[in-house]
Amino acid sequence: MSFSPQSKVWVYQSDREFSSTEVAAIQEQLNAFTEQWKAHGHQLKAKAEVLYNFFIVLTVDETASGVTGCSIDASVRILKDIEQTYHVDLFNRFNMAYKIDGQVIVSNKEDFETLVNIKKIGPKTIVFNNLVQNLEEFNTKWEIPFEKSWHNTLFSHLL
Repeated sequence: MSFSPQSKVWVYQSDREFSSTEVAAIQEQLNAFTEQWKAHGHQLKAKAEVLYNFFIVLTVDETASGVTGCSIDASVRILKDIEQTYHVDLFNRFNMAYKIDGQVIVSNKEDFETLVNIKKIGPKTIVFNNLVQNLEEFNTKWEIPFEKSWHNTLFSHLL
């Protein structure tokens, strides 16, 4: 199934890594959800993926049918259910994700700031921009060097 580059994307980041067993169960739950996800009775062209064992990414191609407040609420409910089932936080935007030697690490804002300050995170460190809005941005601006991210605007005084 191909999706328009303008497809709406939501990225939810866990505060801890999911195990492979959890990823399989969550992916199954997400697949069941997207197969029946509707907006005003119309099936949404949607997919959901668990990436790097930390991120849940929902994609909806609105060229087929647009999302509505009710359909967004339904997606939030499933994510809240995942939070409760697996004892994770998917809605804390103050957790920062980055890569060191190809491994994804999530830390809170204060620890991230300390890592920038002591130069463990630098201009070339890959960070995750979970604020991307559509599939094109997701594919080109989700994993980017710190120096090209919004993180740089927030923490540049430390470099």
